[in-house]
Amino acid sequence: MRALKGSRASWLRYVAVIAAAACAHSALGQSTSQSSRAGTSKEKEGQSSAPTIDAATGKVLNTAIEAMTAEKYAEAQAAIGTLNLEKLSPYERSKAEQILFNISYVQEKYADARGHLQKAIDAGGLNEQEISGARYQFAQLYMTEEKWKEGAAALEEWFKTAMNPNSAAYYLLAVAYYQMDQYDKALPPAKKAVELMDKPNEGWVGLLLALYLQKDNYKEAVPLLQRLIAIVPDKKTYWMQLSAVYGQQEDYPNALAIMQLAYGAGLVTDDAELRRLADLLLFNDVPYRGAQVLETAIEKKAVNIDDKLYEKLANCWIAAGELDKSIVPLQKGAELAPTGEMYVRLGEVNIQREDWPAAQSALERGLNKGQLKDAANAQMLMGITLFNENKFADAKTWFQRSAQSDKHRQMSRGYIQLIESKT
Repeated sequence: MRALKGSRASWLRYVAVIAAAACAHSALGQSTSQSSRAGTSKEKEGQSSAPTIDAATGKVLNTAIEAMTAEKYAEAQAAIGTLNLEKLSPYERSKAEQILFNISYVQEKYADARGHLQKAIDAGGLNEQEISGARYQFAQLYMTEEKWKEGAAALEEWFKTAMNPNSAAYYLLAVAYYQMDQYDKALPPAKKAVELMDKPNEGWVGLLLALYLQKDNYKEAVPLLQRLIAIVPDKKTYWMQLSAVYGQQEDYPNALAIMQLAYGAGLVTDDAELRRLADLLLFNDVPYRGAQVLETAIEKKAVNIDDKLYEKLANCWIAAGELDKSIVPLQKGAELAPTGEMYVRLGEVNIQREDWPAAQSALERGLNKGQLKDAANAQMLMGITLFNENKFADAKTWFQRSAQSDKHRQMSRGYIQLIESKT
């Protein structure tokens, strides 16, 4: 989770805030020192004043902050080392420990940083809001080190007293549980993070989406994917996922609609994506468009050429009633295929076209290539082809072979009887 570490610049900006506060407290410390010698009416009345920093201590803290801002960490630490921390006031001690925390953090000394945070809290100089912030940082450090169990525990403790936690805190807790594969525990904070976010955040919505997909909750995944597409419309992953989720819900019209929109936007470019689009077009009774998609992909060399691709293209043309256009892809696919199945398919199409010589040639090649799932069907088709060529003796031989199959026995015997009645 390197993203949780934050940039060095952002942490130096945080340091600059502390620097400004320290300067103000230093000036306030000087005036308070003077007024304390004279005594004030408020002190006489027993009323407490705001926490202050002694002028000398403030000067040292400012020196440390300036060195740290300049990325001179050794000098910053040396400056703090000149202080006797045990003799500082609780407020001064807490501020010193906060500076030491930042020095350790920017150097990625996270164990030391946690130690300084705890000392800042234990010193007793922080108010409730500052203590809450320190405990939150404590949890963040565990996340930075990918110590998910410790980070989750620290955040859970922080949530018990935190006032109006923001979306980032819920997101961190969800991340910790997600990293530990505790998806049920990750889901509530992930939902809360998305509910509370001020502006669309791809990572937070994406985490919630991942949790729903982990549970096969496709209904809840759909609106999240729609939000992600709105956030990053050029990221095709979300378009493909949304189409796939609609497919899981058997909502094939929407599955196709999303793929078509993505295709129109130039996002459907990979081999598998183009084939899936063609499948969806074929399934949704738009086979002609499916064939066009595949032919364009072949022309642009966007797909790998194999027998399955040609078979898919041929099926689109056949479903579109364009039998003549299916011949070339069937021939090319049959040549590449390891079995004779596509030659048999080519023979079937030529039978439909009543091109008997072409049908005979294709069936012969299919039977010779072999490894057919239903050889008897090819034999029967050969008989039908030869019958229509008036080659009755040869046709009868093939029908006798196909009649050995229970599946094709009745039709084959019917042709045999017809042949016998003609001869």
